[in-house]
Amino acid sequence: MSPETFQSQAHTVVLQCTRTLEQMDAWIGKIKANAGHRKYDPNTLLQARLAPDMFPLVRQYGAACDNLKLMAARLSGKQAPVHADNQTSWDEVHTRIQDVLAWVRALQGEDFANAAQTRATFPWYPGKMLAAEPYLVQYALPNFYFHATTAYAILRTNGVELGKADFLGALPFQDA
Repeated sequence: MSPETFQSQAHTVVLQCTRTLEQMDAWIGKIKANAGHRKYDPNTLLQARLAPDMFPLVRQYGAACDNLKLMAARLSGKQAPVHADNQTSWDEVHTRIQDVLAWVRALQGEDFANAAQTRATFPWYPGKMLAAEPYLVQYALPNFYFHATTAYAILRTNGVELGKADFLGALPFQDA
């Protein structure tokens, strides 16, 4: 794949993940509405899990944010903002999402000009790296969607009324 083609694909993937994080942010309104209707504190859901050995919902949100900003940072060569994993309310989660979205939205297609030269390293796997394409296609994209989908599943399991349209968002349909 040419560097120009990879540049375009990297930017497109970042834009798509940005869109999904925007949808995750929109779910917060439904979480609060569900809690109001059912008369419970919506912040209790932050600690909900699908299984005892999985991250709680608040960390699924944090991981989605981290995956998006680190994907964009590695592929653009820009320094990502740092966020502590200390959110205790949906308002704090919303603020974190908005901060990540603002940073990612500021990136332009040309910021990914050297994306094909990316060599992603990870502190948890010293001495190893992933080249640009396997990093994006086999790690970054599936990892982001793992956390987004897990957050969705935790919310659905807890009675929050979300459907596929809430996950996908509005689609740009046109007349055929």
